[in-house]
Amino acid sequence: MDSVSRRSTEEVLRGITGGTFAGFDDVATARRALLSSWSSRLWSNFQRRNHHLFTMLLNARLPLRYIFKHVQPDVVRVLLISICFHLLKLSLGEYLPLIPLQLPTILGSSIALLLAFKTSQSYDRWWEARKIWGAIVNDSRTLVLQARTFVPDELLRPQAPDSPLRTVAYRQIAWCYCLGQSLRGLDPQAGLAAHLSAQDLAYLQLHANKPLALLALHTDQLKALLQAGAINAYQQVQVDATLVRLCDSMGQAERIKTTVFPVSYRLLVYFFIYLFLMTLSLGLVKTIGLWEIPVLLTTASSFFLLERTARYLQDPFNNKPTDTPVTAIARTVEINLKQLLQEPNVPEPLAPEAFYLM
Repeated sequence: MDSVSRRSTEEVLRGITGGTFAGFDDVATARRALLSSWSSRLWSNFQRRNHHLFTMLLNARLPLRYIFKHVQPDVVRVLLISICFHLLKLSLGEYLPLIPLQLPTILGSSIALLLAFKTSQSYDRWWEARKIWGAIVNDSRTLVLQARTFVPDELLRPQAPDSPLRTVAYRQIAWCYCLGQSLRGLDPQAGLAAHLSAQDLAYLQLHANKPLALLALHTDQLKALLQAGAINAYQQVQVDATLVRLCDSMGQAERIKTTVFPVSYRLLVYFFIYLFLMTLSLGLVKTIGLWEIPVLLTTASSFFLLERTARYLQDPFNNKPTDTPVTAIARTVEINLKQLLQEPNVPEPLAPEAFYLM
């Protein structure tokens, strides 16, 4: 009966892993591996269906003061240009050339296309960052589930300070906070003392890339568990694959952070906007009089708001309200992992700030 059960379990695992896996010492070990694989898939499906749970800007009314604060310098410049052009037309109106309104119309259409392209590209960067952190949530949960499933019960001891499960979970919580702080240009070690041992904190001091150092500590512990016989070779491969995915996610986030959007593109957009305003002002020489000033202000504000929105979205780790909410996501990981450890003191989800979530 045991041999039949073992063959059945191995056949299922061959289907899951594509036919390549290490042998199992007993049926229980094989079933634990199968359970971990299923758990990973369940968490992945949950994250794909509930990606809307973490957003930076909340579905709330944005204050007008916040919106126009960021375009105020540009609007002031447009106001001064409008007044200067109006005074110029009052004194030298008969000498100024008459520009057909078709010219500013063409320029305005070109600006709209440029802004649409820039906004689309910026949102793609923001959405990629959000997907990366969604994968980090999945793999953080999977890592602890694998440790809880693979490590024998006599070694787990979740409540013990030196428990392998507790050490992995708390180090992974620290990794999420550390990575978010590092991407935002803040102190990556802030608040890590509550999650790491003194030995781990001392090890971090030797590395410039703190999140990478925490992953190295994960791999050292995984190697020690394998050498001690607490896990087998197949289980080591499974956990190692999870750590590789975490390292990939970290590298992808760092790539977004260090790859800047071309500054020349923004300067080109600004040049076209001001050229458009000048030609529109000359085109309205003898049409609407003083109404020209509010018309130019309204048109310019629309363009500048779109450009500034695209500029903030293109950097999702800039510690602004349009960021990917890495701190809130790290708090969610902390809540989930501590509940898996069955700890009594679990923090509350991070509260939003008015209309955004950090």
